[in-house]
Amino acid sequence: MKLIVAALLLGLFADALADQPQSLPLWPDGAPGSVGKTGAESTRVTALGEHIVSNVHAPSITPYLPSVVARTGAAFVVVPGGGHAELWMDHEGYRVAQLLADHGIAAFVLKYRLAREKGSTYTVEGNELPDLQRAIRTVRSRAGEWQLDPNRVGVIGFSAGGELVLLAGTRFDDGQPGAAASLDRLSSRPDFEVVLYPAIPRDLRLSARTPPTLLLCGADDQAAISQGVAELYLAMKRTSVPVELHIYAGLGHGFGIRPDSVGPAAAWPQQVLDWLDARGLTKRR
Repeated sequence: MKLIVAALLLGLFADALADQPQSLPLWPDGAPGSVGKTGAESTRVTALGEHIVSNVHAPSITPYLPSVVARTGAAFVVVPGGGHAELWMDHEGYRVAQLLADHGIAAFVLKYRLAREKGSTYTVEGNELPDLQRAIRTVRSRAGEWQLDPNRVGVIGFSAGGELVLLAGTRFDDGQPGAAASLDRLSSRPDFEVVLYPAIPRDLRLSARTPPTLLLCGADDQAAISQGVAELYLAMKRTSVPVELHIYAGLGHGFGIRPDSVGPAAAWPQQVLDWLDARGLTKRR
């Protein structure tokens, strides 16, 4: 029986890979800080068939592009979580991207280097954050090719990915005018951000330029997150950041998008779409 189950899981994994859009390297010539690190990515499959990635040395994005008929011009970089030690690619990555694409929003799932993986020499701010910033610049640089509005590029992150999103929304630049590569002359500032059950960065530098933010978490999450998100909402209000907060009763950590989700765990994506619509971010242009 175990062999049959294993075979079924491998078959599902092969089907998922066959259907998966092709990933695009963020640094085709090698990421800064990853020189000499050539080990292949590692993927394990849980008993529920979810794919968890580690050992990332070549950061990438996987595009999910909407149909021509549905396209709105808006885009998200999708940042999965995993405690900075691994990446939960399905319920916080690929399923999120597919849902967005189904609603006319281009989505790009980020694989970033991992600062807290055993033996890692990477850091959150020195490597993970630059991976996300590079993803934002890359999407902007190819806006014409993908028929996107370069002024409607947002980020959505989960757990550790949410922490990266919060950092990206406060530690951006408007481009480096003297950079040799044209991509680096583009802004790394997200135009909007959606943050789900994030770890809260200790030194979060909020300002009036912090992007409009939607915060979501479960009331039953650990206090550092559920209370931390509530405190972050108040801090953003005091800093005049356009912000909205939803705390869902009965939900804990890591709900993402799963096939068996019910109640708020299934309803939160519509809340995101409504928030985007209310801000005019999904209006076709």
